[in-house]
Amino acid sequence: MKDFLNNLYNGILRFSPLRKHLRVVSGEKGVFSKLGYLDNTKKVQLENLLGIKINKIEYFEQALTHRSYLHVIEDNSIYSNERLEFLGDSVLGMVVADYLFSLHSDVLEGGLTKMRSWMVNKNSLVECAKRLKLNEMLLMSYSASKALEQGSDSILADALEAIIGAIYLDSGLETTKKFIINVLIPIIVSQNYMVDRNYKSLLLETVQSMGKEPPKYMVLDETGQDHNKEFLVGVLVDSEIMGTGLGKSKKQAEQFAAKEALEKIKKESDTLMTY
Repeated sequence: MKDFLNNLYNGILRFSPLRKHLRVVSGEKGVFSKLGYLDNTKKVQLENLLGIKINKIEYFEQALTHRSYLHVIEDNSIYSNERLEFLGDSVLGMVVADYLFSLHSDVLEGGLTKMRSWMVNKNSLVECAKRLKLNEMLLMSYSASKALEQGSDSILADALEAIIGAIYLDSGLETTKKFIINVLIPIIVSQNYMVDRNYKSLLLETVQSMGKEPPKYMVLDETGQDHNKEFLVGVLVDSEIMGTGLGKSKKQAEQFAAKEALEKIKKESDTLMTY
């Protein structure tokens, strides 16, 4: 990829008036200010957790800075981890795709796509972040920390992607690949995330194979205040409620409802097979 970009730059762009501008911009990594958060003790702690050597502390301080923390310090020179999250997400997707492509030479594109989505979904990233104790090192506001305690796990998934972005900037692609393959993937495999947990998709496939109409979801109840709601969702198959689910979001509740419906359908199928 690097050779391709260099050839493109030296070929197509060599006569462009933007050549000088592109040469300057391509070397910029962004704004990374020192917070003084990662002192030597915390730096060593983070290095041990990640299994890497940190060269430029600023990358990792920004990776650990949730956007809510910016309202706490009110310093315009400090940025959140959102840009690093964007970068890390892309690097993670590429490394996992390469890993699966090499490991499963007999699996077609559709299967590889599913496997990648299982490996890099929010649940697997959250589990990895917890194992690496990133929840204990994040810089965030009091309200964000309370939201994290109450199950707002996307904060952890985003932080892990930002850490991946920081490792990539600090040490390059090879070190990042080793981190993902040697540290993250074993955690994902140990937690059995390499199975299809999209219960809504599985339920749709199941009922359609039975010649039934697609399932419909409806909110049966909402409880709690706006910042901490819980939703009770029911899933209907042929106008019959086949399952219910309770979750912090409608999507989460729908997944739980679909899971219960699948279990009910399987139980009914097993019962029929005994006769």
